[in-house]
Amino acid sequence: MTKDDLRLAGLIAIVVAVIGLGLGYGVGWLTRPDPSVIRAAPEAPPGFEPAANDDGKGANAAEALWWQDVYINDYADLLDDAAEARIRSDLIELYDRTGIEMTVLTIGQMSDYGHDGEIEPFATRTFNAWGIGNADRNDGVLILVARYDRRMRIEIGAGYSSAWDARMQRVIDEAFLPAFRLDEYQRGIEEGVEETILEVAGVRPGGYDQGTLERGYSTIWRWLQGLGGWLAALVVVPLGGAVIGIRRYLRNRPRKCAQCSTMMIRAGEEADDEHLDGGQKLEEYLKSVDYDVWHCPSCGHMTIERYKGWFSGYSSCPQCSYRTLDTTSTVLVSATKTSTGRKRIDYDCRNCGYHNSETRTIPKVSSSSSGSSRSSFGGGSSSGGGASGSW
Repeated sequence: MTKDDLRLAGLIAIVVAVIGLGLGYGVGWLTRPDPSVIRAAPEAPPGFEPAANDDGKGANAAEALWWQDVYINDYADLLDDAAEARIRSDLIELYDRTGIEMTVLTIGQMSDYGHDGEIEPFATRTFNAWGIGNADRNDGVLILVARYDRRMRIEIGAGYSSAWDARMQRVIDEAFLPAFRLDEYQRGIEEGVEETILEVAGVRPGGYDQGTLERGYSTIWRWLQGLGGWLAALVVVPLGGAVIGIRRYLRNRPRKCAQCSTMMIRAGEEADDEHLDGGQKLEEYLKSVDYDVWHCPSCGHMTIERYKGWFSGYSSCPQCSYRTLDTTSTVLVSATKTSTGRKRIDYDCRNCGYHNSETRTIPKVSSSSSGSSRSSFGGGSSSGGGASGSW
């Protein structure tokens, strides 16, 4: 690349970086965690007396309605195994990072459990019989879906003020119901649980340790995904095309000879090889580097310009410096929960024959978090707060 090319590329890179950083940081600041997440034990509403918990299996909520898992009880069979695993992981993380107990319950219809009325008292009795949430903070959350009644409820603990009812209503109306109306229950539950976690914890699953910039970029990416495939393509494809177009322009841009200022001519691919050495030809063969040869028709001056391949798996060899170093990894001893493992990394150069190996330690497999080992709720209560929806 010429000096003019480098200056232009540098200017474009700076502008893009400034815009990207500003956009990412701005979105990250706007989506910063909500400081109103419950952390102190609030007072229960006047006259509120929580229902006594039973033997821990929730039999008092309605006839024969028992919980088998503290995170998901999919009695209506609306979720496949993979979806259950994803939701459970998010709810375990929520508990481990905030102490909030949230559980998902799906049923066919409330009459199966001896209830023929509205969903609100059914949800409140279930919540209190199971004892969802911390007993002091009363910060539990129950997401109840009655498929054939076509009703749902987010029941929240007595520790949440009445202002939270509207927030839960927004989650139901915007995250759960649109998918439910299309009978896409699994999608609705997954998206709804994520939004409910965002509402009560101030961050989305996986975002507890994100900085402002990282949170902004992840939010932008979710927005693009939310646009749908073809709408996202209207944003992503032009951006990708612009990057490719700029790179192609800088590569094919006419340039003057540094010796006599005559316009230079780029040689064709076959003519390129006449001016490349063995290592450079191998790089082109491996598609790790592509070379352009420019020559001056006036004074004969020649330049060879090097462009790294974007998706090459080869790296630079420490011995010959060509980008022909292949890296392979072999597990020697697998890691377990009680001991580390070992793996061997082999480095082999396709050009000069350089070889080197090193052994690295594989960290222990992470043990189950405290949330994953929970087998009971914390004794929390609800005074009937939350929101409901139908479809």
